[in-house]
Amino acid sequence: MQDDLEVIAEVLQGNKEAYALIVNKYKGKIASVLGHTLHHSHDAEDMVQEVFIKAYYSLPDYKPNHSFSAWLYRIAINRGIDELRKRKRMPSVTEMDVEFKDECPIPEEDYLVKEQQHALRQQMMALDKNYRTILDLHYLQHLSYREIGNKLSLSVDTVRMRLSYARKKLRDQLSKPKKKGGTPL
Repeated sequence: MQDDLEVIAEVLQGNKEAYALIVNKYKGKIASVLGHTLHHSHDAEDMVQEVFIKAYYSLPDYKPNHSFSAWLYRIAINRGIDELRKRKRMPSVTEMDVEFKDECPIPEEDYLVKEQQHALRQQMMALDKNYRTILDLHYLQHLSYREIGNKLSLSVDTVRMRLSYARKKLRDQLSKPKKKGGTPL
C-alpha cells in the first residue's frame, strides 16, 4: 500500500480516485473514534462520511511534517464534539412532549384548578378590604411590593407587613372547619 503522503500528493495533483485509498485505510478507525465520542450513536456512520469530505477539502491545508492519521483523527473528534454540542442545544422529543402537555392541560385538571381558584377567591372576598386588595394586587395582578406601595401610597415595609397579615388571615380562614346544615363537621 502506498504511503499516505504519496496518496495525498496524487489527490492534490487532481487524482480524485486516489482518495479512496485513504478512505478505505482509515474508515474503520474513524468510525471507532466517532463511535466512542458519540457513545455508539446511529449518526456515527453519516459523520464518518462528513469527516472524509471535510478532510478532502482541507487537504491543501494539511502540513506533511505532522502525522496524517493524527490530523484526520482530530477532524473526526472535532466533528463528534460539534455534534454533542448541537444535541445539548436541541430539546429531546420527550422534553417537547412534556412542554406540549403543559400547554394543553387535561380538562379535568383544568376544571379542578378553576374550582380551587374560585374557592380561594370566595375566601378572599370574606377578608377585610385592605387585605383583599393587597392579596389581589400581589397574587392576581402580579405587582411587586414597590408597585403596590406606589398604587396605594404605602411604604414597601407597610406593604410587606399587610401582605403578611393578609396571608395569615387567609390561612386561618381556610383552615376553619366548614359547616354542613348548621352542624360542625
